[in-house]
Amino acid sequence: MSQTTMDDERTIAEGVDDEIVEGNRRVFEGWRYTAIAVAAGLYAAFHMAALTGLSISSVTGINLPFLPTFPMETWNFRIVHVAGALILGFLLYAPNAFPEDKNDETRLIGILALALGIPAILSLIMAIWFAFQISSGVMWNGMDATIKFRETWLFGAPLWVATFGGIGLSWWHRRVRSGFAIPDLVLSVCAVSVAVYLVTIYGTLMRNSTGTPFAPIGISMAAVAGSALILEVTRRVAGLALVVISAVFLIYVFTGQFLPGFLNSPPIQWGRFFSQLYTDAGILGPTTAVSSTYIILFIIFAAFLQASKVGDYFVNFAFSLAGRARGGPAKVAIFASGLMGMINGTSAGNVVATGSLTIPLMNKVGYKKKTAGAIEAAASTGGQIVPPIMGAGAFIMAEITGIPYTDIAIAAIIPAALYFISVYFMVDFEAAKLGMEGMSEDEIPSTRALMKKIFLFIPIIILIVALFFGYSVIRAGVYATVAAVAVSWLTVNRMGPKKIAKAFEMGGIMSIQIITVCACAGIIVGVISLTGVGARFSSVLLDLASASQFLALFFAMCISILLGMGMPTTAAYAVAASVVAPGLVQLGIGPLTAHFFVFYFAVLSAITPPVALASYAAAGISGANPMETSVASFKIGIAAFIVPFMFFYNGAILMDGTWFEIIRAAITSIVGVYLLSAGVQGWFLLGRASNVTRAFLVLAALFLIEGGVLSDLVGLALVAAGYAMHRFRDVDITASKLLSDQDKPSTI
Repeated sequence: MSQTTMDDERTIAEGVDDEIVEGNRRVFEGWRYTAIAVAAGLYAAFHMAALTGLSISSVTGINLPFLPTFPMETWNFRIVHVAGALILGFLLYAPNAFPEDKNDETRLIGILALALGIPAILSLIMAIWFAFQISSGVMWNGMDATIKFRETWLFGAPLWVATFGGIGLSWWHRRVRSGFAIPDLVLSVCAVSVAVYLVTIYGTLMRNSTGTPFAPIGISMAAVAGSALILEVTRRVAGLALVVISAVFLIYVFTGQFLPGFLNSPPIQWGRFFSQLYTDAGILGPTTAVSSTYIILFIIFAAFLQASKVGDYFVNFAFSLAGRARGGPAKVAIFASGLMGMINGTSAGNVVATGSLTIPLMNKVGYKKKTAGAIEAAASTGGQIVPPIMGAGAFIMAEITGIPYTDIAIAAIIPAALYFISVYFMVDFEAAKLGMEGMSEDEIPSTRALMKKIFLFIPIIILIVALFFGYSVIRAGVYATVAAVAVSWLTVNRMGPKKIAKAFEMGGIMSIQIITVCACAGIIVGVISLTGVGARFSSVLLDLASASQFLALFFAMCISILLGMGMPTTAAYAVAASVVAPGLVQLGIGPLTAHFFVFYFAVLSAITPPVALASYAAAGISGANPMETSVASFKIGIAAFIVPFMFFYNGAILMDGTWFEIIRAAITSIVGVYLLSAGVQGWFLLGRASNVTRAFLVLAALFLIEGGVLSDLVGLALVAAGYAMHRFRDVDITASKLLSDQDKPSTI
């Protein structure tokens, strides 16, 4: 084999696109695997068909019974959307650790759970019977004594017994990883029962009675059970943080009347609250609206890209671009995470996809474990603000604000660039302090070979072009997905029927977490809107702004980060957008600026101690202490915490202004971020910087970041003073000192 051929075939990244199996996820075999694979694939295909309006009857002319008719009624579609994710979540994700073998299974609890199947099936039968009664002409209402009795004792009570009993038993039940757990099967039946009942009743005039004393009691009872099911699946797939926050908000609904100040809320009866919660004012509101359309569509798109091994190409492409630079693998982590972030929905997921490769390589070239993990966490978090997908946050922003998605994606360009530039400088200066070099030529993939496969970017290019040519997000996503299949035929990873089916299966499974998280966030959004606490919080911000607008922004930043801790980006933004953004808008800040401010900090919560999901995921790969890694990632991303304040002081950062204003704002902001990174790391043009020089650099950075003409002039003067200080006073930074410092531990 010739040297040229060997160079062309040299790659580093393999397996980036492999399906990630979480620690509590069941791994089925045989007929169980087939059943789950078919269910997940059909679930994803159902959404693709519903969003495109395709159906078996429209394509073939054959009408099959019991199949949905597209387009579906909006609430019904969202109810089915949530129910499907709950069923897959219960069947795939265990509530606790798996036993080592069958002898450790808790069979008695399984038998008790089997008994709960009776009330679960009874509630489902009653929901179906109600549907038949209504279809035969029975006028449903919430005041009829007979209907109320049947809904309470024949539907609601059995549903509650099965739901809460099943959740309780599932915590103690242990089943081997390859088998279905009986409590989870019971909970799946409960999810179906809730969906059937709500679809049935919301098809009547009783849909307009929610939130009033005239609403059927069954709606409230179904909503209580549905909320409990959502919270339990969220706990399994996303951890306790979001569940605890949701529980606090639910408790607030019934205790707010006893609290002082702006937290005081009027008393509300449980039935009226829950009858309104499972509507578009809560669980079926903006978060689920987005997860049932844009988010799941782009998850399917990401699954198709994974099936065609595009992720491997992205990471190898990043190695070819940045591998030669000093501290090479760290720079690769930045580029690869930015590319993967375009198709990956979570910071932690991005860490796992790229960090399993980049973190060991960073350790190999000299980075400490915590530093390697921190760099990957900071880089992967930035993937959530990279257009066009932006971790699904852009879609929720468009839904809430009414601002066109394309405007949001354009506005995100400079903020995303500033984030990665800031992380790049922090990493580069750290590598310089440690005297690191890049990877050798024979260690990185061949750029020439990778350029021959540049067509693998075509699906993403088609997505971007279609969006900016005015096509709807859904149509652009479908075109990009089809392009991913077509492009795969130019590689060895051709997508035939089997791989397409696998991609749909992966899409269905990958969507479980984000869908349940969005539904859970909908509970919080519902509480905020139904209790009015969001409006009262806005008044607090207005009071703070009367004293200091900067103080109000700083307070909004803290609340956004606090609400986002331990939560996936999408949920973190949805909650913060309901609590914080309205207050910022009332301060006179434009909706786009206000929501970007909140979104940026909701993203940064993933690397903010003490609960930093991305940092914890990276620590799991690097083997470092999670808290130390989160502190280090916070330091690496520190310059990015200044960026949102730029939006407020200089709207040109969000492409709001003339081209001259935008270009000047971008240049001064980049210089400001560079100086801030240099000040934090203590490394300037000529080498190590003294504390006095660092102070000049940080002050200059803040003035340049502000963006005004006068502030830019002051900033440049401070830069000149800092450079003079660095040039003529930091003369003790000699070559011998630099060599000796290489043996010292990193300050990160």
